[in-house]
Amino acid sequence: MSLDQPTDFVKHQTTTRDAFLAGRITLSQPRNGFRAGFDSVLLGAAVRAGTEGLLDLGAGVGTAGLVALAMERARHATLVERHGETAALAHDNVASNGFVGRAEVLVLDILAPGSVRNAAGLRANHFQTVIANPPFFEAGQGTLAPETSRADARHMAQEGLDAWVKCAAGCAAGGGELIVVYPAQGLTALLNAMTARFGAITVLPISPRAGQAATRILVRGIKGSRAPLTLLAGRALHGESGRDFMPEFDAIFRGVAALDW
Repeated sequence: MSLDQPTDFVKHQTTTRDAFLAGRITLSQPRNGFRAGFDSVLLGAAVRAGTEGLLDLGAGVGTAGLVALAMERARHATLVERHGETAALAHDNVASNGFVGRAEVLVLDILAPGSVRNAAGLRANHFQTVIANPPFFEAGQGTLAPETSRADARHMAQEGLDAWVKCAAGCAAGGGELIVVYPAQGLTALLNAMTARFGAITVLPISPRAGQAATRILVRGIKGSRAPLTLLAGRALHGESGRDFMPEFDAIFRGVAALDW
């Protein structure tokens, strides 16, 4: 599908323009569909400095990948999104933020057969870092969102998660890494999918406040490694009261610091 005229795909959508990293990038996204939040920013900020080739699977409007580019964590990003309308917004976001030549958008279902992914230009055994924010409810849980793209972003059976990780492993270069942001309740399923293909797995739990249970996890694994799992100490997003972020996360969301983990 061509993205030469992305407005053809989004003319019936109502979109907003939202600033991230204290205005360093401004992104168009659907007003009522799946909307990027702190998960996407943390995912982009978690990329190692000096990454040459970054792959964002299920990129949505491109938030995580463009955060990594804006923070100079990666030199080039490939954004893969299955929905043409959403991919068109990602295409516009690449252009409007000055990343033409540093980012490309592929309209592709990552659960498609390998031959289809290859034909679409998704290279195997190539990327230094793969990032993903996969759908996080198993099929039958929760309430399906009315928008197709939002529903797909929120609901997926266990076999679907395994297919995402398998695709990531096939795209990562030897010694490359996969970084996933995921709800904490999905840790078992995510580890089951990753441990067959990645080692040196590192888990960072993130809780709303100190002393509360983690609600999000960042998980990183290295392709081909046999090193054991590391469970890091949890970190809190907010202080004891109020909505202000803790200094570490405030610096990340303002775009002045990357995630140190």
